[in-house]
Order: sequence, then structure tokens, then C-alpha cells
Amino acid sequence: MTNDAQPKIYEFDEFRLDVSKRVLTGSNGENIPLTPKVFDTLVYLVGHGGKVIGKDELMREIWSDSIVEENNLNQNISILRRIFGEKPGEQRFIVTVAGHGYRFVPEVRTISDLGSGIADIASDPILDKQEPSLTNAIGHPKLKAGFVVAVIFLLAGVGYYLWRGNESSVDGRVKTLAVLPFKPLVLENRHEELEIGLADALIAKLSGSEDLVIRPLSAIRRYSSVDQDTLTAANELSVEAVLDGTIQTWGDRIRISAKLLRASDGKQLWAGQFDEKFTDIFVVQDAISERVASALKIRLGGKKHSTENIEAYQLYMKGRYNIAKGTPSDLKASIPFFEQAIALDPGYALAYTGLSHSYGVLGLLSDTTVADAVSKARAAEQKALELDDTLGEAHNTRCMGLFWYDWDWKSAEQECVRAIEIDPNNSDFHGNYAMVLSNTGRHDEALAEAKRSRELNPLNLVQVALEGQFLLHAGRTDEALTHLKKMSDLEPNFWMPYMIAASAHIEKGMFAEAIVESEKEFELAGSNVYPLAAFALARSSKRDEARIELSKMLGLAEAKRASPYNIALLYNALDESDEALDWLEKAYQARDTKMTLLKVEPKWNNLRKDVRFVDLMRRMNFQ
Repeated sequence: MTNDAQPKIYEFDEFRLDVSKRVLTGSNGENIPLTPKVFDTLVYLVGHGGKVIGKDELMREIWSDSIVEENNLNQNISILRRIFGEKPGEQRFIVTVAGHGYRFVPEVRTISDLGSGIADIASDPILDKQEPSLTNAIGHPKLKAGFVVAVIFLLAGVGYYLWRGNESSVDGRVKTLAVLPFKPLVLENRHEELEIGLADALIAKLSGSEDLVIRPLSAIRRYSSVDQDTLTAANELSVEAVLDGTIQTWGDRIRISAKLLRASDGKQLWAGQFDEKFTDIFVVQDAISERVASALKIRLGGKKHSTENIEAYQLYMKGRYNIAKGTPSDLKASIPFFEQAIALDPGYALAYTGLSHSYGVLGLLSDTTVADAVSKARAAEQKALELDDTLGEAHNTRCMGLFWYDWDWKSAEQECVRAIEIDPNNSDFHGNYAMVLSNTGRHDEALAEAKRSRELNPLNLVQVALEGQFLLHAGRTDEALTHLKKMSDLEPNFWMPYMIAASAHIEKGMFAEAIVESEKEFELAGSNVYPLAAFALARSSKRDEARIELSKMLGLAEAKRASPYNIALLYNALDESDEALDWLEKAYQARDTKMTLLKVEPKWNNLRKDVRFVDLMRRMNFQ
């Protein structure tokens, strides 16, 4: 396909198409990346604007040197519609004419060559009608040439100013930012782990500044749909700016287009495009981070890449993608990816951190012994810190291991504080520190940390729900129920608020309400973390029904599929203290992670003066 006879530049709507330079630009002059055949398709449609172009004609012109299927053309049209922001069925730019082909409908304006335009200005007859001095000065051959040069420089200066306007710093300091998952330019070639991975990498590179709060991967994961509206996401995430973009791969190359938008009005603060070999993905990440940091007036932390092995990095991204999905099966699926990444690069600190995270969370979700999971999590976390002591996530993982398994509260606090020092705006770090503080009885400090966690990431459902638990354990039961009711109204399909609300209702003697909340937890989660419905049955004099539930749990315990702590809890509800203490001892020996609640869980208040209970508290370092 040749374009020699066509005008060099077209303009339509807010777009500008430079045929000779093969560049499409949008509002504010940002370049929009297009593959060669998509570009050729657009040029042909624009060049025949208003006319119906048959599919056969388009395919013949665009793929003159090869035979392709109609689906190739359909994909090109779909990509163009997505670039123009057309919603399904809208057809504001490209109309499908059934049975015929396509018609480009916007009014198209053509622009002459820029160089001839300057020449025309220099010899404009209007200038000859000016005052004699000006006419004579410009009429002099050398000065006329100088005038042309001056105009060129003037236009170049204006162009540079406009270009710089696209790179300029934000008016007013942005304090909150979300990096959304990058969207595929070609849906059929989608790689979600790459889209999520790029966002994850940029979040990591831009984090660490006290002047900027960046929503974590757990918050932005839900916005990966190709139809997601950027500003709607920004509003839901409560941020002042959002970084969004598209990603396309073909062969060994990757093309990324990124833009930084102000959430309040959608103004574009910066935009850039990058076309590189995939082996240069780290260069692209660095470039985007530096440009965004410059626009936001923040200083990057200067962290080095944890690996230079592209294959290991791709495996790491797949592992992080599975972690982001959050289910136990996804966590298990992430482990082989991290292990393979480590096999390729034994010095890959972030891969060890990912491995430690997966094993650690799986240990917490287990109803049986956590020793194996915690052991593996600890080995990976230790290796990560040996390789890079500045990884906040590794210190956070160590904090959780010391808390959930070692019951070393002082050391756990030190590691949580160290993680926050490295990344002061990480919601998870503050939330986990709140857990350590709450379970050791430092309630005011815990609630302050929980509030900070919520401010940093209002969509962190687990941490926001746990704030209700901290209120409950601080003795502020009514506040806890109010907090949890608001949350379940906003997120009715999240199980955790119902579990904590069931516990709070028990403390108020509202056993029927507790059973309803516990059953709702089971409905949403498929299981109960604590046997709160059975506990409420026992306390409401429906002891026979409670014993049926206890019998089921004892059967599971024989197969090591039930928490000893939960069995102890139910025995205590049935006022069988000796059996409850026996099972608490078993929970202690099994390192049951629920034992970390022993100091603050009010359901144990009737045993707090018992000698055996006091001894347990001492051995757990609570006394």
C-alpha cells in the first residue's frame, strides 16, 4: 500500500494523522502507538472518509502482499474503535455498513506540508504592503532568509513549548496515586500477568516516598477489565491522579503507551510511548517511573532491579499475578513460579519474598499444623533479607512469622516498624502492625495504625474488617458493630465482617443475631473460621445442637482437619473448662495461630484466673 499521492497530514475530531511520519496523535499531542497494519487501515479509511469501503477492497489494499482472513481486518477495526474510545455499538468514528464494509464518518481536514507553509509566509504579498522600512528590510535577500530562519525557530519553539506542556509538572502537589493494570491493545493477545506485573513493578518503583501514597496491588487488581473507565477507578480508589496505559506484544517486542491523568477533571498531566524489545522491559519501567516522578515532583528511591534475567522476571510476574487473585488455590499455584524464577536466578530477592508470602498466608489459612508452611516461609524470607535488607515486604513477612508462629511479640514489632520505615505508605504494613499491637493489648496504638491503614487503602477489605475486630477487643463493641455494618452494606459479598459481627453479637448476648451473621459467613466463604454459630447455640441453652457441632469437629480433629483452638472455644461455651484447657494445650503444642488471640479474646475471660490458663499465658510471653 502506498500513500504518495495522499496529503501528508489529516485532522479529525481531536486526532491528527501524519502519514509521512506514520504517527497518530490525540489530544494534548500524545502519540498513540499503532501496529503497521492498523495504521495502514486507518490511513485508507481516513483517505476515503465518507465513502463506504468494501471489506475485500480494504483487505486487498492493506495486505497487498499476502492472503489473510477477514478476522484480521475485523481485529484492526476493533483496535481502532477502542483507541477512539467508542463504546460497543456506538460507531462514532467507524460505521459498519451491513453486507458491504466500513465508512469513516468524522469530518476530515487536510493540512499542507509544513515546509511549504513557511515558504509561503516568507513571500506573502501582504508583507509587501507594510511600511517601507519593514518591506525593505524583509525584501533584502539575506534578511528575508534570516526572517525564514526566525520563523522556523519560532515555530520550533512553539512546538517545543507544546511538547514540554505534555511533560510539565503537575499544578499543585499530588499526594495520592493509583497505577492501574495496563490494558491489552489487542484483546486476543492478552497476557494478564504482564499487565498486572507492569503495574506492580511501577507501584514498587514509585513507592517509598512519604510525599506520595500509592494504592497497592491488592487495591488495583479489581480494575483489570478492558472496559474499565479510568476516572471511575480513580474516584473509587480516592486518589488525586491515576497512571493508566496500554500494552502490546508481538514477537520479541513490546509496545507500551502510558498516561498520567488528574482524577478531578481528567486532565492529562503526562503521556509517553515506548517501543522496545521485551528484553528491555526494565528500561521501559525505569523510563515511565522517572517521567511520572518528574511530573509529580517526587524523588525516586533509586532501588535497583532485583534481577536482570528476563525469563526469571516473567516467572516472578506470573507468581505475583496468582498472589493478587488471593484464593488458597491461587496462592498454591504461585509457588512453582517463584521456585522456577529462583532456579534461574538464585540471587533474585523479590522471588524469595513472593515465595515466603505464599507459604506464610497458606499457613494462616490452614486448619491443621502450620509448621511446614511457616518453616518454608521463614527460609525464603531469611534468604530474601540476606540478599537485600531494604525489602520492606521481607521485613513484613518476618514480622508476621514472629507474630503468628514464634509468639515473639517484641521482635515482631521491631520488624513491622522496620518495614514501615522502608515504605511508610504501605497499607498492609500498618495493618499488620495494628494486629501485633491489638493482640498484645495496646488497643489505642492498634486503632491508630488501623486507621492509617484504611486511609492509605480504603479498599483493603481485610484490613478494614480487622479494624472492627480491634474495636471489639478494645471493649468498644457497639462501635465495632457500627463499623462492620457500614462495611457489609458497602461490600455485602465479603465474608469477614459477618464473622467479626457474630463475635460482637455474642458479647452483647444477642445469640440469634450471632447465628445469622455466622451463617452468612459460611454462605460466602464456604466455611467458618471460628465455630461462632455453635458457640452462640451453647450460650443460648441449645446445648444439644451445639454438641452435635462439637462432635463433627472432634471427628475432623482425628484426621487433623480441625483447629484445636476452635474445639477449646466450643468446650468453653459449654462450660466444660477442663476440656477447654486440655484443647488449648493441644493448640499450644500445635502452634495453632489462633492462640495469638488468647490475651484479648473476651470469650476466655471466665478462665483468666485459672492456674493452667495463667501458665499458658506465661509460656506464650503474654505475662
